Amino acid sequence: MLRRLVLTAAASVAALSAAPVVAHADMGPLHLSTPLTESTPDRLTVKVTDSGHGQDGTFELECHPSGGTHPRAEEACSKLDQGTWGKDTFAPTPADSVCTMQYGGPATAHITGTWNGRPVDATYDRSNGCEISRWDKLVPVLPEAGA
Repeated sequence: MLRRLVLTAAASVAALSAAPVVAHADMGPLHLSTPLTESTPDRLTVKVTDSGHGQDGTFELECHPSGGTHPRAEEACSKLDQGTWGKDTFAPTPADSVCTMQYGGPATAHITGTWNGRPVDATYDRSNGCEISRWDKLVPVLPEAGA
């Protein structure tokens, strides 16, 4: 019985794959909303506060090609391109991390937009050693705090 079932399933698949595709006359041509040759642009909004020395503000960062209002757009795009494949460049510090209790200043940042076709909504501060390290890894996307 099992053999007959397998043969019947195989015969059904063969019959379906050989069947002609019939389009309804009212359907018209199929249009894709985004062409397959286009990708979502890498575009981020970087909002920085309390970083010191006039580096605060809201900046647009566009990559591929580099542009926008970010003061170091080309360097920032290059830094983001160095990210590790399969790792989220903007991931928060894991909740179970052990971090040094040091204070890196009042600087905060919020990054939103799209990177590598994925949405980004990440916040940054310098409240402990882990967060300071996380911030510093994104310089020059984020400014050197206090510089």
